[in-house]
Amino acid sequence: MTGRLRAEEVSQGHFTSLPLLDGVKVLLVDNDADTLQVVRAMLDGSKAMVLTAASVSEAMEMLVWCDPHVLVSDLAMPEEDGYSLIRKVRALDANKGYQVPAIALTSYVRVEDRARALAAGFNLFVPKPLQPDELITAIVNLADTSREPV
Repeated sequence: MTGRLRAEEVSQGHFTSLPLLDGVKVLLVDNDADTLQVVRAMLDGSKAMVLTAASVSEAMEMLVWCDPHVLVSDLAMPEEDGYSLIRKVRALDANKGYQVPAIALTSYVRVEDRARALAAGFNLFVPKPLQPDELITAIVNLADTSREPV
């Protein structure tokens, strides 16, 4: 993976194709199967290693054996939502000594929604409907591939 990109580089078209996510392990969490499939295909196309979970409990089980470079999670999920997930992930992070970068996905795009997601522990907020360049740029900017995932 090449260096970090700024959003303005994407919007101004300073490169001809989306950056590759070679070697970046992404845990994608969303209760909607269609969303999981579409976003996974988008990230697969950028060469990311994508693991998916359809619920908070499934994501937490996966985190026991999967140490992703980046967590991407929907906020609005039944039973337990993305806020519940990020609280649990941050509790695990405290025991590991490093923080897994996390991106919140949601169709709630008010300023207060963004502030709530960031205050809860997400590093970035990406609105739905997703723009591939925005999500991939966010992952590129957050992924710490110098830390070897388990």
